[in-house]
Amino acid sequence: MFTDETLDALGVESLWRKSQQFAQESRGCQTRPVHTAEAEIQPLLNADNGTQTDPQDHLIYQLPLKGELRPESPGLRDFLHRVEDMVVKELGSNAKSHAFDGFDVIWEDQNETVSCIHCLQHPSAQEKGLQVTSISWSCTGSVIACAFGRVDDGDWSTEKSCVCTWNLDRRGLNPKRPDMVIDVARPVMSLSFHPSQPSLIAGGLYSGEVVVWDTNRTQDLILAQTGMSTDTHREPVYQVAWVPGPRRGEMVVLSAGSGGRVLLWTVDSDEGRLVLSAGFALIRQQVPHNSALSKNRGSSNVGVTSLALSPWDLDTFLVGSESGLVLKCSFSAQTLAAAPPDGESVTLRAPAQFSFSPRGGPVHSLHCSPFHRNLFVSVGTDGLAHLHSLLQPDPLLSLRVSDSYVFGVRWSPTRPLLFAAATGQGLVQIFDLGRKSLRPAATLDQLTGGQPVYCLEFNPRRKDLLAVGNADGSVNIWHLSTELTEQGPRETAKLEQLANEVAE
Repeated sequence: MFTDETLDALGVESLWRKSQQFAQESRGCQTRPVHTAEAEIQPLLNADNGTQTDPQDHLIYQLPLKGELRPESPGLRDFLHRVEDMVVKELGSNAKSHAFDGFDVIWEDQNETVSCIHCLQHPSAQEKGLQVTSISWSCTGSVIACAFGRVDDGDWSTEKSCVCTWNLDRRGLNPKRPDMVIDVARPVMSLSFHPSQPSLIAGGLYSGEVVVWDTNRTQDLILAQTGMSTDTHREPVYQVAWVPGPRRGEMVVLSAGSGGRVLLWTVDSDEGRLVLSAGFALIRQQVPHNSALSKNRGSSNVGVTSLALSPWDLDTFLVGSESGLVLKCSFSAQTLAAAPPDGESVTLRAPAQFSFSPRGGPVHSLHCSPFHRNLFVSVGTDGLAHLHSLLQPDPLLSLRVSDSYVFGVRWSPTRPLLFAAATGQGLVQIFDLGRKSLRPAATLDQLTGGQPVYCLEFNPRRKDLLAVGNADGSVNIWHLSTELTEQGPRETAKLEQLANEVAE
């Protein structure tokens, strides 16, 4: 049925390949012509310099090699032998001389004038008639803080006030616009920067509260406060300060008020409160030699109007009172205060150790000498500045400062014999105890129309700056002359001689 058969091969030519070859075209594209250019530069002036040492044979003088003897100039040895005894004698005489004791080389330009370089104001506070009650420099010496309140108010004041700061190193300082304004619900009576943390400020209020502000905060600036608790002062707080605490490196807040209490507060930043850690009460019956106080009837408390810390003895502090008494006190006193319990969480102690001669009125300010451990100065309503020794009850010297009250006094941080006092006549009187005359060495008129000067502070870092707080609500920054800031020869020895004098 089926048979094999061989057929011829059949080929079919591809029409697709041929049509594709015919359809191919060649095309091309390019950008627009690109323009190019070449340029060269060269400096207008050029110079080549070169240096080299002179050839060995051209050297006029050659340093001797190690171990090689140097030729001596003619006659040099004979000259040194002739003057040797004379030079040695003079050097020995100079070593024993005291001609330059206390003398410091002055590398800075001498300033012969005293000038007011800034008049700082807060217009809003001035419109309310608020007064500058306290000022304080930061530990860096750049920022000045001032407290606004009222010194002449005798009633329980509820007027709002503020604390203002200015950074004097800030570029574009505006004296009428504070860098920071801290609103406070009550008048602020006292102020103190932390001695090592420039952002912390402690303040005492007219209501008796104590507050610590942290200026580094962006929202609520209150770091800690006492609030109106049973531990809080009942009367205005006229003094606040930072003192070393029981733990190493710790600083606690000291506050003193007209109620006769001196209290120490530990800062609890986590809880936002000040915790009472120790307390002292000044009671009339426990004041040594209190014959002047025994005649006064009324409250048994000794109202505190001023307080000073000793830079030489951390256990000692001085208290000025409303009755004119100045007391030397001790933080380590263990005698219990004869005060009835008033709800305090700690046991109050009686700190008074020694009583100085009483004054005729309230003691507004005290300050210990930074150059002698036993000297301090006090001022008050009698218009006098009394120079005291801690070893004697009577003052060594009394100087007439003003016919009015004297509200503040500060020793110079650089001049052992110089101090400044703020008067009720709008003047700052600067006294130099090294002068023969007891008249002021300089008088700084605050131009307040005769309104009082309530406070003043020397800058701790910049020795030529003095800040003055006035009753018209302004703070004047004074640039002092070289005469008032540079220590003179034998000034410390003269202060020692003055301290060793016996009061007449």
